[in-house]
Amino acid sequence: MLFCDLWNACYFATAKIDNDPFFGNAPKARQSNMETLISDTSVLIDLERGHFLEATFRLSFEFRVPDLLYKRELKDYNGSELLALGLKIASLDSDGMILALHYKAQEPHLSLPDSFALALAKKENAILLAGDGKLRDMAKKENVQYHGLLWVLDRLEEQAIVSMEQLYQGLKMIADHPRCRLPKKEINIRLNRFTTK
Repeated sequence: MLFCDLWNACYFATAKIDNDPFFGNAPKARQSNMETLISDTSVLIDLERGHFLEATFRLSFEFRVPDLLYKRELKDYNGSELLALGLKIASLDSDGMILALHYKAQEPHLSLPDSFALALAKKENAILLAGDGKLRDMAKKENVQYHGLLWVLDRLEEQAIVSMEQLYQGLKMIADHPRCRLPKKEINIRLNRFTTK
């Protein structure tokens, strides 16, 4: 896709978001002393799969996603639940959109919503939560700190948000799903740890 085509796609997508009354009622990104995590869709889906969503939003972080990602991938899935839990929707300025398009042009296999998530993390100096390998590779290249689902589970354990049994059962459900892409070695390390404590 040409750069101008990508720009037009972004422009019309964000214009629809700006004119959507739903977004007028949605919580806006706010200033916070908490560290910010920008999530891709795959991490949020895995957290839901393991029944960790509610617990995750009790961690001492602020969770955000770019507006384009929310509109395209979350709003009609479980968007209202995520907003109720505390998810914030953030918008990129024009420089941020150009940066997102730059990432997309550099790595065509990167989805546009993921490109927006990376650009938002870069602009806000935030931590990126990413399950997609291409997205993680680009984050590393751009010196954006990133983590994945297992890191989130480690924080749930560290902050004693859920029990070891819940961590074990939830991770087991995630690992048993046919679309699970988590490293088996790291899964087994945690499953063993969650059963021995």
